[in-house]
Amino acid sequence: MLNKPGHNKKNELLAPAGGPEQLTAAVLCGADAVYFGAGNFNARRSAKNFDLDSLKEAVAFCHLHGTAVHLTVNTLVFDRELSAAMETVRAACDAGVDALIVQDLGLARLIAQAAPNMPIHASTQMSLHTLSGVQLLEKFGYTRAVLAREMNAEEIAQVCRGTTMEIEAFVHGALCMCLSGQCYLSAVAGERSGNRGLCAQPCRLPFYEKNPQRCGLSLKDMSLFSHIDQLRQAGVTSFKIEGRMKRPEYVAAAVTAGRAALAGKKPDLETLQAVFSRSGFTDGYFTGKLGPEMFGTRQKEDVTAASPALLKDLSRLYAKETGLVGIRAKLESRAGKPVLLALSDGDGNCVSVTGNVPEAAISKETTEEMVRQSLGKLGGTPYHLEQAEVCLEHGLAIPVSELNRLRRDAVEKLSAERSLPSAVPFCLPQEESLPLPNTAQTPQIWVRLQYPGQLSRDLWDQVQRIILPLDQLAVLPVTGQEEKLVAQLPAMLFDEQTIMQQLTLCHDKGVRRVVTGNLGGILMAQQLGMQVIGDFGLNVTNAQSLLRLKEMGLSAATLSIEMPLSDCIAMPPVLPRGIFAYGRLPLMTVRNCPAAAENSCRGCRGFRRMYDRRKAPFVVDCGGKKDGGKSCGAQIYNHLPLYLADRLRECRGLDFLTLYFTDESSAQAADILREYQRGGRRENMTRGLYYRHVK
Repeated sequence: MLNKPGHNKKNELLAPAGGPEQLTAAVLCGADAVYFGAGNFNARRSAKNFDLDSLKEAVAFCHLHGTAVHLTVNTLVFDRELSAAMETVRAACDAGVDALIVQDLGLARLIAQAAPNMPIHASTQMSLHTLSGVQLLEKFGYTRAVLAREMNAEEIAQVCRGTTMEIEAFVHGALCMCLSGQCYLSAVAGERSGNRGLCAQPCRLPFYEKNPQRCGLSLKDMSLFSHIDQLRQAGVTSFKIEGRMKRPEYVAAAVTAGRAALAGKKPDLETLQAVFSRSGFTDGYFTGKLGPEMFGTRQKEDVTAASPALLKDLSRLYAKETGLVGIRAKLESRAGKPVLLALSDGDGNCVSVTGNVPEAAISKETTEEMVRQSLGKLGGTPYHLEQAEVCLEHGLAIPVSELNRLRRDAVEKLSAERSLPSAVPFCLPQEESLPLPNTAQTPQIWVRLQYPGQLSRDLWDQVQRIILPLDQLAVLPVTGQEEKLVAQLPAMLFDEQTIMQQLTLCHDKGVRRVVTGNLGGILMAQQLGMQVIGDFGLNVTNAQSLLRLKEMGLSAATLSIEMPLSDCIAMPPVLPRGIFAYGRLPLMTVRNCPAAAENSCRGCRGFRRMYDRRKAPFVVDCGGKKDGGKSCGAQIYNHLPLYLADRLRECRGLDFLTLYFTDESSAQAADILREYQRGGRRENMTRGLYYRHVK
């Protein structure tokens, strides 16, 4: 028995389902696949979602209608939560879901061991925006990559050309200001982590440089339905609609528009904008036209556009079965034998039922037209009749009531077959023996500088690693201490060619180590034989992730800045592991510089300040590039520095502490280094999330 949906994966329209109503809307309006969460390990925990008990029912409903199911298990997971997360995976395997969407490297590692036949899709939360990153995950068995929304048309095409993995791209829905997976604003502001499914969206509130009314971190929703053919020609496999927090009418409108676009028709964007938008839509990332026109907020007219009449019209689109699944029928009627009716679908399911022995016709024999008419009465079912083969002996009569009964019985039997779960084998791997941390160990001090002018003799002489941005290290004169220098790759790696050129310059002058917070940087550095240190952007929150990074060839890793310090200390040292121990936390990594959008790049030396509604100053750093963030993006830093110099005893057991300097002078950096060597105390600082409970 085969019951996997038979949709065309090369033209998959993938729709969100935040709850049962949204699921019905997506399926009955024609989505080829849906994605939703079950339990607590999905990136939209505030949506209604599904519990593990209702998961089988939801999957059965989807498979009955020919719709694939991608279950989101795409949050970061702490070590203490891995067992519960794997129970969610077990339930998904039992229910027969078609794929799992995963962010956490360690969880993906366990899934591959426990359920090797379960396809794993790399979540957009993994910040994939380079061919190198996709190729790395391809080596480790991922079957699909969900690309970052910041990519333009050529960047998407380049990834598609260089991989055999399926590529999924967003075509409609909300745009986060930050590269997905790299936003810590909600966690730091209110302990609600976007990486753990509880983003409070503080970015939609006012952030400004000059105008206090401006929402400088709020982008319009994206809409690429008019570019679907270009995406398809580029090699995109799946066209994804964002919106698991949206109402079912939104899902119906978006799926209907997507179906029209895929069929080469003009999508109804007016209705789609009326049901939800933020001052209209944008395609700025895809077309490469960044700037202020991409920003937008939810206005009164956006809300009132979704009138009761419009919502009622949209609800009719999924009010009844629409017969999207094509079936074939064969009926045979011969003298002295029971009538036989067989039904089959395009997914390999075939059922048959038998009726009574036909009688000799007295006044009117049963004709082929009568049989076809009866078999075509499929209203109220998921099916429509694609083909009918009728084999009748002359002179026989089958009552219409008998034909209708046979059809109903066969449809019921076929539906039962299609709804049966095709379970994926699942077996938890044997628990690995991991080393215990040495809680008496004093960590090394590493420093990360924003520019070479922050270097002083104290730093040269007294720290084990000096990390400098790649573009600046590439042009730094040879120092004779290149063994101590480490190249910091940008948080965004869109210009791979330039980055490889700069890496080569660093390698040629004797620099042998690279720090990267993006998976794409790992392969890029390894191509030159350089050692790779994982930065906090890799979001390591469990020992399994450290093991995966070790398997990827990394030599050390900085743990997630969303982990409690006690968990960092307790992390088994399968790799040397450290923490971000001082500095302004990078809260967002953005491609469309918000400062440039308000005030252009003229006169900008790389650092600008934005203010929140409480007038707290957040530093915006684009590295001085005059392109509004198009190349390697910009970072938005917290207004208070993280400080642990008075808590050094509590950091014992770690392998290294990194002091992250941004706008400090060389003298200030030297002072802070001394405080971390001898102990110190400061006002106007934060402990970050090391002593708080991140939800």
